[in-house]
Amino acid sequence: MPARQQPRRTARELTLLGLSQASGNDEKLAQQDLNALILAAVRTLTSEVRDALETAGLEVKRGSDRLNKSEIHAPDVHSGRVMVREAITLTEQAINRLGAALDLPEMITLANQKDVRDYAFELIGTIKRRKADISAELERSLVDWSLSRLPQLDRNILMIAVAEIRYHQIPNQVAINEAVELAKRYSDEEAARFINGVLRRFTNQKPLVVAEPEV
Repeated sequence: MPARQQPRRTARELTLLGLSQASGNDEKLAQQDLNALILAAVRTLTSEVRDALETAGLEVKRGSDRLNKSEIHAPDVHSGRVMVREAITLTEQAINRLGAALDLPEMITLANQKDVRDYAFELIGTIKRRKADISAELERSLVDWSLSRLPQLDRNILMIAVAEIRYHQIPNQVAINEAVELAKRYSDEEAARFINGVLRRFTNQKPLVVAEPEV
């Protein structure tokens, strides 16, 4: 995988991993040791990879069993195929997160760059302070869904994009593209399409509140 070319892209990944490790509205997160934060993220990603692969293996076995019975029970063909498709999706997610975990040593090195670290902390601080406003904006942009039902990583990717657009003057298309890339890297193609759609609806809506510049 090519080295990251933009400090802010690395900062977004640090923000995503930092938010995944955070709890509540703790604004002191940005004061934590960055390397310790990334170490915790490695453990989280490793655990998620292990769980996803285990679940995928079980789904493959269940789907295979259903397909083997299909000659006797025709309805089992459909359910078997569904299970296999779900297993493939879970495996894709696991591979993506494993790849992200393997790249973390590079991220640790880049995180020592002041511009990377500063922007990551700015984003984390913005999301912590503006969480209620950002959540309200996103709830309006979801169709037949709610923010609380989304996987944590997907939810945090959306919050990063909204924070950048509303409070850090990042152009809409840039923020959307970066969010989609994060989703492809840490989730899967379906999540990337979903996040793209939500953010496009968000940018087409009038802001709920007037955004004040972050300082």
